[in-house]
Amino acid sequence: MNEKTKMIIEEYAASQTQTAETLLMELGKIPAPSHQEDKRAVFCRDWLLSQGAEDVTIDAAKNVVCKIGVKKDTDLIVFMAHMDIVFPDLEPLTMKQEGRRLYAPGIGDDTANLVNLLMAAKFLLQNKPKMNTGFLIVANACEEGLGNLDGCKEIFRTYGSQIRAFYSFDGSLSNCTCEAVGSYRYKITVKTAGGHSWSDFGTPNAIEILCRLVERLYRVQVPTEARTTYNVGYIQGGTTVNSIAQEASVLYEFRSTSQKCLKIMQQNFDDILENMKGAFTIETELLGVRPGNGDISAEALKAFTEKNAEIIQMFCPGEIAYNAASTDSNIPLSLGISANTIGTIAGKNAHTREEWVDLDSIPTGMKIALGLMLQYTEL
Repeated sequence: MNEKTKMIIEEYAASQTQTAETLLMELGKIPAPSHQEDKRAVFCRDWLLSQGAEDVTIDAAKNVVCKIGVKKDTDLIVFMAHMDIVFPDLEPLTMKQEGRRLYAPGIGDDTANLVNLLMAAKFLLQNKPKMNTGFLIVANACEEGLGNLDGCKEIFRTYGSQIRAFYSFDGSLSNCTCEAVGSYRYKITVKTAGGHSWSDFGTPNAIEILCRLVERLYRVQVPTEARTTYNVGYIQGGTTVNSIAQEASVLYEFRSTSQKCLKIMQQNFDDILENMKGAFTIETELLGVRPGNGDISAEALKAFTEKNAEIIQMFCPGEIAYNAASTDSNIPLSLGISANTIGTIAGKNAHTREEWVDLDSIPTGMKIALGLMLQYTEL
């Protein structure tokens, strides 16, 4: 990036700081549970239209998709930040400011990053630089929890053959996710006839059967090609101390950075269930799938990440924390498309109601977001 472009970015961020803060305070009060982002989606769509967007829609997954410089069959670069937050609230979210800290549920994850995406898009809409490729600016749905990355999956179902690179703005400044942690999540339920603990002693007990199943799951040897883990995180069942349990269930997941390893774990899981026989039934419910890294060129991804790191460090000097995580980048990485999830804000206490963001970090993040976009344009 040349000095002229850097200066333009810095001047823009300085001039738009108050606008960005106002936008954050408006957007941060709008509830947005996964699958229920409707109000935020309408807000983001209308805001983009007010900034001069000519092609912005809300798709079937509730993603807000703004096309800039997109022509038929053109290559696309995706810039994304998610609208949903982890809390189920449907009423306006509480917010307070103490000094330069702004507190609200989901204010950093991912509302403030979303604001930096929108503010960078505003520059493009108003200054109309020459585009070397088409951009999809996406305020996406369903990144959190059991949203299962459904919003990002919809983008790739619709535009996947045209997408050449992908950016997600999520997390804190200096963080760059360049490896996907995939996961499969199940609810497993055992059902039996049950009975009285005295008169029906010896009748199969759903809790005991489930414990045997968990013990077998914990004997699995994980593949060593990539880091792979498993966990039983929740268990429930039975009724009283003198009843033979009729029903019991657990929540179980396995994770890996490799899609190949996830498939091995899936086969292990299927084999264990197949070999559990007796006077009972076992039901499985797939709660969510997040893919791991697919067949992607390590060299291409490394070059892509290093180029982005140069832009990040131009506006936020210091060491970059490269990590593996479960983010919207899982989808492109699983498909062999270079992708980074990049943090653009500073704050703490994500996924708690005491989450806060440092308002003074917003201009820095805005510069990073805009800098990443402008590397594909000519001013």
